Amino acid sequence: MELNITTLAERPELEAPMWGMKDLWPEFVMYDPVGWSHFGRIVAELPEYVLVATDSEGRLVARALSVPFQLRAEGRGDLPATGWDQVLLWAFSDRRQGRTPDTVSAIEVTVDTSALGQGISARMLEAMRDNARRLGFSEVVAPVRPNGKHLEAAASIHEYAFRTRESDGLPYDPWLRVHVRAGATIEAVAPASMTIGGSVEQWRAWTGLPFDTDGPVEVEGALVPVHCEAARGYAVYVEPNVWVRHRL
Repeated sequence: MELNITTLAERPELEAPMWGMKDLWPEFVMYDPVGWSHFGRIVAELPEYVLVATDSEGRLVARALSVPFQLRAEGRGDLPATGWDQVLLWAFSDRRQGRTPDTVSAIEVTVDTSALGQGISARMLEAMRDNARRLGFSEVVAPVRPNGKHLEAAASIHEYAFRTRESDGLPYDPWLRVHVRAGATIEAVAPASMTIGGSVEQWRAWTGLPFDTDGPVEVEGALVPVHCEAARGYAVYVEPNVWVRHRL
């Protein structure tokens, strides 16, 4: 597919279509409080870190969001166990405090459902790397949501993250494989990358499941089971991600 990939800063008229894309994100992910409160700020305050892709007819088919932050600030240095949530908090804290960023973190690469299966995610990842390089960075990190893990919700993320295929030694997970093919290395697991709590009524609305017994509940699209405390009226999902590092 022919693609025209630009920053949102260059094509601000694509903001509305970007939010209107059809995607495969499970509904409950949209209620992560850190993402809820910061996602729109990336678009509003950091449009040069947002990439949009249109096809030959000018239709928006993909987006990629990233944020700059200071990984080597005092008290940091290691990629955080709280992954996606933490890097968003760091990025906007650094922005507020005037810290000079030294690293870019990927936040999301999403392809419209009508354009899946054409290698667009890999092209958006490469464009994100190129954009970070253009902006003066030498490193991109990513708290990757491995897109095959939901099929093995009970499996250990620590095993899954480093599982490889016998045929070529590449990661077993398709999205991790795209990153490694692009030159990334798998660095670590972020076991608590995203935390979503809600009442059992909310979880019922998000998933269509009863959430009426205590214990783990496997939910479509969830990488690990959701922990339900039905007697107390709430459930919590703690999503693990996998940190990868791209040297530019």
